[in-house]
Amino acid sequence: MSHFRDEFTARTPAVRVRFGAGVRRKIAEEVEALGAKRALILTTPHQADTADEFAEYLGPLAVGRFTEAAMHTPVDLSERATAYAREVGADVLVAVGGGSTTGLGKAIALRTDLPQIVVPTTYAGSEATPILGQTEGGRKTTLTDAKVQPEVILYDAELVASLPTEMTVTSALNAMAHAAEGLYARDRNPISSLMAVEGLSAFKSALPKVLENPQDLSARGETLYGAWLCGSVLGQVGMALHHKLCHTLGGSFDLPHAETHAVILPHAIAYNAQAVPELLAPITEIYGGENAGLALHDFATRMGAPLALRDLGMKESDLDRAADLAVENPYWNPRPIERDAIRSLLQAAWAGDTPRA
Repeated sequence: MSHFRDEFTARTPAVRVRFGAGVRRKIAEEVEALGAKRALILTTPHQADTADEFAEYLGPLAVGRFTEAAMHTPVDLSERATAYAREVGADVLVAVGGGSTTGLGKAIALRTDLPQIVVPTTYAGSEATPILGQTEGGRKTTLTDAKVQPEVILYDAELVASLPTEMTVTSALNAMAHAAEGLYARDRNPISSLMAVEGLSAFKSALPKVLENPQDLSARGETLYGAWLCGSVLGQVGMALHHKLCHTLGGSFDLPHAETHAVILPHAIAYNAQAVPELLAPITEIYGGENAGLALHDFATRMGAPLALRDLGMKESDLDRAADLAVENPYWNPRPIERDAIRSLLQAAWAGDTPRA
């Protein structure tokens, strides 16, 4: 199947990407290649020990550590981190972690235009995008700006080998969502579609192997490859209903990011498969079945992913408000966004029901 379109626009940012088990130990080389001399290391509190590890790799190039990165990138936290970056005179940011840490690095870069080196420890894929999501006043908003596109990404399979299987699965489905929605994006192009298909195929191939043997560095490397491709799709095209729902649930109800993506993905794709089944055909070709949403649901079930919003702490009494928020300022979507249909989708996702094909 060709992904050719009669008219399209594609853009490819200038990002240096390195893959390899142990590549994180080359971090000083990357800092120096950027002409930088004062690196600020970013992590979450949980990964503070990792900040210490990177400080050893960087030696005198490390001038500070900020280990307070948090889910959904709260604006007040970003402003404190930015003040600290200025205080220590940082000229490069080294973000080590998942989406929370990557988001913090982007938020600092937005305010300072400092270059970023990202070393992912999950499959979020946000490191490959010029997109920043921030939370303030109970609302999560996103922006796209070239200043938040990281300049260097180091994918080290050793860093994800210890990622718990539960987080491995939810993080993988989070990445897969970028590719799935990229298949029907209004501004998709042949290259983004090829990356989406290859990224989804990589996860189909490697994720079961990782669950069978979490220390399989080859399989872990292939999942990182999938994450990079899926994230690159997100960086090239606009997202639709799935991401709007997840931003609403995460920003307004404080649901965990990757887990929410894992639950919502099959339902959002099933919703849109009714409008554009031909564009979602690659999903059924990769994962089997006749409906893309059901195919993803079956895969998620086999991988042991969470299936219900109620298991993530969502209250059934909040579903009406969630539906109202989700239809406010909706993202472009291939199927019309209808409030009652979205409310039904959320009900099924809350209960853990099979998506409505």
